[in-house]
Amino acid sequence: MLVAIPAPPDMLDEEAQKEWRRCAPELHRCGLLTMVDLNVLAAYCQAFSRWITAERAIATMARSDPLTGGLIIRTAKGTIVPNPLVTISLKATFAMLRYAAEFGMTPAARSRIALGAHADFSDPLSLLME
Repeated sequence: MLVAIPAPPDMLDEEAQKEWRRCAPELHRCGLLTMVDLNVLAAYCQAFSRWITAERAIATMARSDPLTGGLIIRTAKGTIVPNPLVTISLKATFAMLRYAAEFGMTPAARSRIALGAHADFSDPLSLLME
């Protein structure tokens, strides 16, 4: 475990650095932040930033597109297609959830961490009792 909470890496954008400052203290307090974890936390924070950026852009588009809420767009040739920002948001969400699970940052991940720490895997009944 690290003695002090490291500052967010310079490579992270402003939104990702804000997320780092939000998560790192709690992860450190729980003993889940070591030197080898810093890049994974940075990747989580950057995925969070991409998700927020895409969602804000979709919300901006939705204000001028009440019918579809910015979910579809018209190309330069006039073709209607799904908004690529939705795909960016979804990919960032999936990445964010994968990284978050590594740190026990989802309810399901926390239950697996708790189960793994206390379960007697040689006794199937004890797994049900947990």
